[in-house]
Amino acid sequence: MSKPNDSGRVAETQARDHLLRHGLRLLAQNWRCRGGELDLVMLDGDTVVFVEVRYRRHAAWGGALESVDSRKQQRLIHAAQHFLQQESRWARQPCRFDVIALAPTQLDWLKNAFEA
Repeated sequence: MSKPNDSGRVAETQARDHLLRHGLRLLAQNWRCRGGELDLVMLDGDTVVFVEVRYRRHAAWGGALESVDSRKQQRLIHAAQHFLQQESRWARQPCRFDVIALAPTQLDWLKNAFEA
């Protein structure tokens, strides 16, 4: 599912920059496979972090964190498995799924948002 172009790109850039400032290293951005997309793939120490970036302009439409439902989680897990198959040097590293939820005035980083 694609994000509105400008706000989605801006949100991903803000999220990436926030994570870089916190010492993570960028491995991939907007990585695509047949079954999905990974917004950001980062390295936190030796842990591969798959980051879903969610932006919501208005809370009335539901919060960004709540929008990562079980169906979305399954698509992210599927895409992460494909990433690790194609990028085998990372396959033996620990992994986690984070969500960064952005609103016009805040950024929430939820580490270990869900389990694979």
